[in-house]
Amino acid sequence: MNKFYGIIRNRIIPVTLAAIALMLFFTGCRSIGYYVSHSAKGDKSMYNKLTLEEENVIVNKGTEMPFSGKYVNFKEDGTYTCKRCGAELYKSPDKFDSHCGWPSFDDAIPDAVKRIPDADGVRTEIVCANCGAHLGHVFEGEGLTSKDTRYCVNSISLNFKPESESKEETSTGQKADAGNKYEKAIFAGGCFWGVEYQFQKTPGVISTTVGYTGGHVDDPTYKQVCSGETGEAEAIEVVFDPSKTTYENLAKLFFEIHDFTQVNRQGPDIGEQYRSEIFYTNDDQKIVAEKLIAILKDKGYKVATKVTKAGKFWSAEDYHQDYYEKAGKTPECHVYKKIF
Repeated sequence: MNKFYGIIRNRIIPVTLAAIALMLFFTGCRSIGYYVSHSAKGDKSMYNKLTLEEENVIVNKGTEMPFSGKYVNFKEDGTYTCKRCGAELYKSPDKFDSHCGWPSFDDAIPDAVKRIPDADGVRTEIVCANCGAHLGHVFEGEGLTSKDTRYCVNSISLNFKPESESKEETSTGQKADAGNKYEKAIFAGGCFWGVEYQFQKTPGVISTTVGYTGGHVDDPTYKQVCSGETGEAEAIEVVFDPSKTTYENLAKLFFEIHDFTQVNRQGPDIGEQYRSEIFYTNDDQKIVAEKLIAILKDKGYKVATKVTKAGKFWSAEDYHQDYYEKAGKTPECHVYKKIF
């Protein structure tokens, strides 16, 4: 019994999947009680809308499965923010690999994270100081870093703001762009799991997010999109460094990893959400997309790909992010085939 509790306290000792499941059932990063912040400074009317999965962790203090979160092995430079209210919580230099299965930080932005006693009487829960959103738990005395502190945080409780998108105060007190060096591209080419897999391997790609766009429903769920009644397409938002690759290279890859001649389907996946479509964010991207389509038509292809001005991109549920990386598999429907 003492050994079992030792595993729960340290959270670092390698354990079997069965032990992890048992640990999650009893404790994990889960709070047994329910805490409502009566001193939250945020305006609740301004909170971001949460999915049921996000609400289970952020509001009801559940936990995500270990090694399943988007930010476990995420190493980009920037700031981690609260998914519910957007408050800045952690900086990337304070993130470290603790091998516990959840994102770990050894420090937080001053006054951004509040510690409260957990209902189990043993651990210390951490919540967003602004809105009271559940983040996870904090542990000390493990000796993992020089600060001897580990903030164990659920990925689903966080959003990430790349360093290039950070804002800095001007002398007038207004916020100004720090100078974005990255660009975004949005593609829809069937099941977004396989599309993301191919783009993640591409030099110059900084990050990828799978989600929904092109429809008429705000923040749709996967179930709603699958119903075919939202008009949304499964899509991927790619953040890339234009000094290392070009939009044209990415657009070429898009055509080379899916069947752009199919209408409202991709292999066995049938429905409007699986359509082939490029959502351009500026006129230059539109010109490139139309040029490549013209080249394909000259090659004899009957291109079904639409070219549409980008609208709101809705991030998909956390379990869809980095799907093949988490599963340790490769896609069957999205295989690279050189065309250009």
